[in-house]
Amino acid sequence: MADPVLFLDHAPALGGAEQSLLLLLKHLAPCSRWQLHVACTGGRLAEKATALGVSVHIVPMPRLRRSIRAPVDWLHGVWDITRVARKIGARILIANTVRAALYAAPAARIIRVPFVWYMRDFWLSESRPQRLWVDCLGKQLLYRSAFRVIANSEATARHLPCRGKVTVIYNGVEVEHYDPHMEGQPFRKHYGIPQQAPVVGMVGRLRPWKGQDRFLKVLARVQKKAPEVWGIVVGGTPLGEGETYPRQLRQLAHSLGLERCLIFTGHLEDVRPALAAMDVFVHPGDPEPFGLVNIEAMAMGKPVVAFAHGALPEIVANGETGLLVHPGDEQAIASAIVTLLENRELRTRLGCASQQRVHSRFTVERMVKEFEATLREVLC
Repeated sequence: MADPVLFLDHAPALGGAEQSLLLLLKHLAPCSRWQLHVACTGGRLAEKATALGVSVHIVPMPRLRRSIRAPVDWLHGVWDITRVARKIGARILIANTVRAALYAAPAARIIRVPFVWYMRDFWLSESRPQRLWVDCLGKQLLYRSAFRVIANSEATARHLPCRGKVTVIYNGVEVEHYDPHMEGQPFRKHYGIPQQAPVVGMVGRLRPWKGQDRFLKVLARVQKKAPEVWGIVVGGTPLGEGETYPRQLRQLAHSLGLERCLIFTGHLEDVRPALAAMDVFVHPGDPEPFGLVNIEAMAMGKPVVAFAHGALPEIVANGETGLLVHPGDEQAIASAIVTLLENRELRTRLGCASQQRVHSRFTVERMVKEFEATLREVLC
């Protein structure tokens, strides 16, 4: 008899957490041990999960703003989740996002089943909160409610109250879908990038903490040493964050004189053609709880240049699969890029080692195996 498992996620669009969840569902689905269900608010996540053969239940989980309706919205959401969980006979509730956890934790207590909190961020909000004590208190409450907490990196785990209930499971990718020999010329031709031009790029939602503005400043520094270099910024605002920051980035590109050698692709469903066109992958943002795009680039055989903070030192082996520099040092990250652009042999060696590291540490098979072991432990 299969055990019903209810995953919860509040985001209608597909961010990194949702992509990772879908990959997990895809590889859990063929296993007769689990009966998979997803409670979400609809949108692309619901569509993709349905296509995988997963039962989807539409449950509103509105943002809990400071308003008179917040308690009512929260109670309605908790009740809806409780109703769905009872209907399917859920044996465990797994919250894939912080907001989902705020609804799932009390629902699990009501129906007396284990609650697992999948923590994929440093903070309960998207960025560092102004009132750290509020964040700390919220984490304490969720931590005490959870039977088990899954963190996507040691860096994320260090932001949790303590390690007693925490299991670290790294995100994984389907390595067979990433070909380091993929031809990058079609992408270059489409965007008018010269065939022989050196190309550096980054991938991520257009958000200030992702560091696109820093990437543009670094690209301007690199261009002084390598005038023929081109830059690619892959990413848009799929979660509806607004156009203020994208507009600021274009203004910055203009002020730095980068318009002739810089491509903004917008959001791409498939980033592999863009990665194939790059010689060096750059991750110039604030500390990341994981950073899935880094292992995607590494799986494509690209060396990574990044700041040595967050989960990056767990992903990139400095001097072996890429180059890590002191956090915030734009000159150092520019120099590292120039070093790789000028040394093809080093670039190739680091790229090959990157691919091997993904195959040994960041496969979806390993992720699913460790996740299933955690589920069995919780339900035994």
